[in-house]
Amino acid sequence: MQNLRYVGKNLFLERISIRSFLKKNKTPFYIYSENQIVSNYKNFVKTFKKTNPLVCFAAKSNSNVNILKILSKQGAGADVVSGGELLKALRAGIKAKKIVFSGVGKTEEELKIAIKKKILLINCESESEAKLVNILAKKLKKKVSIGFRLNPNVDAKTHKNISTGKAENKFGLSIKNFKSFLKGIDKFKNVKLEALSVHIGSQILNHKPYEKMLKVIDKIIRKSNYNFDFIDLGGGMGISYDNKNEKLNYKKYNLAIKKFLKNHKSKIIFEPGRSIVGNTGFLISKIIYIKESGTKNFVILDAAMNDLMRPALYGAKHKILPSKLRNKKFNKTYEFVGPICESTDKFTSLKDFQELKEKEFIIMCDVGAYGMSLSSNYNMRPKPIELLIKGSKIKVIKKRQKHEELI
Repeated sequence: MQNLRYVGKNLFLERISIRSFLKKNKTPFYIYSENQIVSNYKNFVKTFKKTNPLVCFAAKSNSNVNILKILSKQGAGADVVSGGELLKALRAGIKAKKIVFSGVGKTEEELKIAIKKKILLINCESESEAKLVNILAKKLKKKVSIGFRLNPNVDAKTHKNISTGKAENKFGLSIKNFKSFLKGIDKFKNVKLEALSVHIGSQILNHKPYEKMLKVIDKIIRKSNYNFDFIDLGGGMGISYDNKNEKLNYKKYNLAIKKFLKNHKSKIIFEPGRSIVGNTGFLISKIIYIKESGTKNFVILDAAMNDLMRPALYGAKHKILPSKLRNKKFNKTYEFVGPICESTDKFTSLKDFQELKEKEFIIMCDVGAYGMSLSSNYNMRPKPIELLIKGSKIKVIKKRQKHEELI
């Protein structure tokens, strides 16, 4: 993250020292860089400029309305997976005709909202869902634009819990069933099939699964001879969490899309989330206790798995930095853990880290995506405050919950 750096021994985010945040804000808290969000979005759009895609930010990755507003001002649309996300996207100023509604289990109530708000597309994931949309559209005297999600049976080679494009996954129609659905589309009088949608997984760092996905789509369109106005390629573009992972080759992915578009005159839709906000967020936490235990010491933080679920859910690793540098190294392992009564409430184990002391502060990096959005009130813990920084200005974009609200 280009806006995070040490000045002398103190860690700065943009123009402000992390330590200065601590004077007014109780830990744990999330803080996001507005400049980095805007920079990431602009770079994404620039990368695919020649294909002129509609970029629909995946609201599930971070649904803070203030962050959605920032992206709305940049011209972004939204990919939503619930009625709540849809309404929040509209509240943030995102135009209805830039919203696509995805997800395998949309309720009748959610579909009615989408139809009444006249969003761009409802991406159906089963024939039963398409039938329900058709029935509701008829009752509401509407003609509704839909997409249909294909399961291309492509392995994105990512964590099994975030793989969505294999035949064994719950998402979309199989190739066989998709072809069958296309043949009977004329019986749905109140829907218009405008898009073919795919999404093969998350945290993808290799362009080859995307190339394979495009070949599958190309083959199906050729055989079906159906003209789609939109091809929704989903998102899933990964980021480097430890600076060691390979980076996604956007240039090769872009070339594959250009090759695909030579034969198909459709508008491309992208649904990026992590690649836009992942590296823009940080979780600041205080060391409550340091407990010695054999060959390692437990660093017990005031942040827990309810604040950042990814390590417990996926075994994800987030880089940890001290708020102030110290030359002295610790010759054993530090295991960073939270106070929740679960053994999975741990963030990472590090060797050769600098020596730490109780009441000091640490920073967990790259938590802008699926950090706060996966948070919970487990153990009756209030959700943390969220801050936004721009240059030397900081504002609260979500207040810390109070125990009274939960009780």
